[in-house]
Amino acid sequence: MKKQLVKLAGAALLAMPFASMANLNPAPPQSTLLEVAVQKPLVNAWQDITYAQPRVMGRPLNLKMDILQPRSESKLPAVLFVTGGGFLMSPKANYIQQRLAIAEAGYVVASIEYRHIPQGKFPDPLLDVKSAVRYLRAHAEEFGIDKDKIAIMGESAGGYFAALAATTNGDRQFDLGENLDQSSSVQAAIDLYGLSDLTQIGADYSPEVQAMHDGDNASEALMLNGIPPFAAGGAVKANPELAAQANPITHISNNTPPFLLLHGDADVLVSPSQTKILFEALVEKGVSAQRYVVKNADHAGIYWAQPQVMQVVIDFLNQQFKPSAR
Repeated sequence: MKKQLVKLAGAALLAMPFASMANLNPAPPQSTLLEVAVQKPLVNAWQDITYAQPRVMGRPLNLKMDILQPRSESKLPAVLFVTGGGFLMSPKANYIQQRLAIAEAGYVVASIEYRHIPQGKFPDPLLDVKSAVRYLRAHAEEFGIDKDKIAIMGESAGGYFAALAATTNGDRQFDLGENLDQSSSVQAAIDLYGLSDLTQIGADYSPEVQAMHDGDNASEALMLNGIPPFAAGGAVKANPELAAQANPITHISNNTPPFLLLHGDADVLVSPSQTKILFEALVEKGVSAQRYVVKNADHAGIYWAQPQVMQVVIDFLNQQFKPSAR
């Protein structure tokens, strides 16, 4: 028995160095092979490109755009995005998530600043939007744009100017400035909770809110009639002819492109009926149009960055420009 124990102990002692050696040289860790399907393009970003220089109080104003350009061997459709800002500002950096989603879907996306209060009044912002469209066409080779496939998209005040730009397709009175050898017409329009009839912005709200919009100091009044002493000023309803001229419904024609309109049912800044009356007018005049009401969505809030909403936008663009992608 003792001999057997001695043999076992000896064997254990002999095995110990080999075990230590094994611990010093463990099997190498195994990497995991990740197979990736290429679904999105690489996107280049270009910032602060001057697209127009209108004169404000005798001096040129540099208006700039940012461009998201997917890398592609072929020319791509383009989307001109017009930011909101209550007619008081035009921050082109807005809506970056949405713009990137559209770029990743295969569209060159430009976002612009434009004249606002107090830099200008109607129709100055519309002139700027059309200048931006012409700039994209003039530089289509540089940015890989198919100049026959340009959509316009805007939110809030930008949605309003996008709708105006689309409904005034072919109306040369709004083409002033640079690149006048290029067309400012667009082939599709996307209006996110934009205004239409400036006399009815508060139509869905309380009498107090409606009275505020009827005042001389409402931002839409300042945009339409200007700020004294530089312009006449006054309430929107004080100048019904100009208010009608500033209404996209007035300009709907055979040149008006297909429209997509979206509005939140919880919007407390722009009455949801604003996109509804434009939608109904478009359909009545034979223009292809779709309108969605986004449940619980407020004005420019988190709902508008959600994939489900953006997929509606991208599907609409694909219907117009990439029918094979549907």
